[in-house]
Amino acid sequence: MTMESAPAPGAGQATAVQAPTVHPPRRGDGGTRELGGGRAAVRFAPAAQLLGADAAALAGTFALCAPAGWPWPVVAVQAVAQVLLHAYRGLYRLGLSPSVLSEVPALLGLSLLQWYVTMEVVDVWAPAHAFGWAVLAYAAAVQTLLCASARAVVHRIRHRAAIRNPLSTLIVGHGPVARQVVAALYDHPGYGLRPVGRVAASAGPDASAASTKDAAAPPDVVKLPVLVTPQEVGRAVVQNSVRHAVFTAPPESTPDGAALFALLTGHGCRVWLVTGDTAVATRPAGGRPDHLWGFAAHPLQDGTHRPVSHAAKRVMDAFLAGTGLVLLSPLMALCALAVRLSDGPGVIFRQERVGRHGRPFVLLKFRTLRPADAQESATRWNVASDGRMSRAGRLLRRSSLDELPQLWNVLRGDMSLVGPRPERPFFVAQFSRTHPGYQARHRMPVGITGLAQVNGLRGDTSIEERARFDNRYIETWSLWQDACVLARTVGSFFRLGGS
Repeated sequence: MTMESAPAPGAGQATAVQAPTVHPPRRGDGGTRELGGGRAAVRFAPAAQLLGADAAALAGTFALCAPAGWPWPVVAVQAVAQVLLHAYRGLYRLGLSPSVLSEVPALLGLSLLQWYVTMEVVDVWAPAHAFGWAVLAYAAAVQTLLCASARAVVHRIRHRAAIRNPLSTLIVGHGPVARQVVAALYDHPGYGLRPVGRVAASAGPDASAASTKDAAAPPDVVKLPVLVTPQEVGRAVVQNSVRHAVFTAPPESTPDGAALFALLTGHGCRVWLVTGDTAVATRPAGGRPDHLWGFAAHPLQDGTHRPVSHAAKRVMDAFLAGTGLVLLSPLMALCALAVRLSDGPGVIFRQERVGRHGRPFVLLKFRTLRPADAQESATRWNVASDGRMSRAGRLLRRSSLDELPQLWNVLRGDMSLVGPRPERPFFVAQFSRTHPGYQARHRMPVGITGLAQVNGLRGDTSIEERARFDNRYIETWSLWQDACVLARTVGSFFRLGGS
């Protein structure tokens, strides 16, 4: 990894020096933002706020326009229709520079459609409450005005939040456009993106020419680490909680661009194409065109992105975890009693693990080892023959009953029932350096069980083979595969093969 400089506000280009690591973004007050915590909230807060704004606008519209005694089913159907239509038009997905004025045409068109359908439905189902075109036009205008006003407030709040808490961002590319994009993001923090590194995508002789230009640049610059290998990129994404990546050339235009695009989207990064010309991405966009301080910005989306399927996976996880906690509560009580009688107080073991996209969380298990100090617990590799393990702990470990408290982690959303097993941050950093595919395991939610585990890769087994199975699971994921892994897990639950 090297260090490349980009123009500081009002500065020129850059020179390159050595740098050991990528650093996370800074808060507006100069402090370093805590990594990992609250990433789910950061990700879904804009959509939730916009949903609330739309709901308030619709309620206000009904209060001002709808006659008293309207059938509640009609109101409920229109509320659902509003959410679906706005989601279809991408109105819940914030861009780099959201503007309520650019949303007004879509809001007006969808409001007219909503009220036209409502007019026809009421005319058939509740003719006593039928209304005409004048009411339709008035209601659509009021709803558009209220929606636009509420959304303007949300955009203002999000703009201020973006300045206070920018998201870690990687710049993929070289040359003047890459340096100008970095400078624009530093000059205009309202975009909410804070560059923490640059990925040196190979681009033949032009890349060498760009490096030569950089070497002749003035010293008053913002210096960014340069990531060269996929392993460095993967580690940087996980360790710095990178949420956005900005390509300065279409991914397919460079030899390793497509692989970088797959790596970044696999880690959950939102990817943008920002070019200095009028080139348009040939890859399907994941939303409306945008701009970054005058540069055209196109959101790029992974072709394997399946939000509906992943939402179904989350619903299945929550339902099965909640049901399991209820049905298995007597067994869990017996396990807790066994640990208490064998090893004394403190039946639940808590330890930090690394989840999806590098987000840390606290994993719960029944305690199977006698207490160790925090440093030893975080860095010691445990095996089934560990001398600190009591008889009760050995039985729980071999039968995998010690994993049952993780159903609570699943219910909370920290984990999934099926996925790569989570590991401690110390070992994630170590294995990511020594095993090329290890960091790619964090593209999916971690799980209680997984494809590697049902194939016997548990405990003190090959990390390389585990990563291979985990990545195969991710690349071929389906709900049916999850069901098969769960069925195989239940079948082997009491074969005493745990670790």
